[in-house]
Amino acid sequence: MKNVLFLCTGNSARSILCAATLNHLGKGRFTGYSAGSQPTGVVNPCALAELERRGIPCAGERSKSWDEFSVTNGPAFDWVITVCDSAASEACPVLFGDFSKVHWGMPDPASVQGDEAIVREAFRRTENVILERLTALVALPVESLDQTALLLGLFEIAERVPAVALTEQAA
Repeated sequence: MKNVLFLCTGNSARSILCAATLNHLGKGRFTGYSAGSQPTGVVNPCALAELERRGIPCAGERSKSWDEFSVTNGPAFDWVITVCDSAASEACPVLFGDFSKVHWGMPDPASVQGDEAIVREAFRRTENVILERLTALVALPVESLDQTALLLGLFEIAERVPAVALTEQAA
């Protein structure tokens, strides 16, 4: 079982979407967790609605600080994947520990302004990227790869499945 912490700043949307999606796709092989360096304390209702729309269980998801995982009896993480948007000058949290760290940046759908349809579309686009990235992660033969090959695979996934703009109209 591989434990993966998805880390962002607010822990209201992207990291929540990632953890729930990985738990849905990777049952038995992966456990996804989420946290933020400055959690909002509230999960964005649009994130929960998008997960529910796709049939991904999300009961019990909550916005929380990474401090919850710094306790001695907390889960040991194999990887920490940051999902903050450095392209938008969003500061990515820095976390130290005995795990590998990978950056899978993407724009924050919670920051999209507009009517309900525009916001819903932003969450749909974000979850599309997350689903494609995590499907690729689950397909990796993680049990037989050494740490270097595994990290290269994780970096390659982010390059192969780039983040998308959230407010442009679909063609």
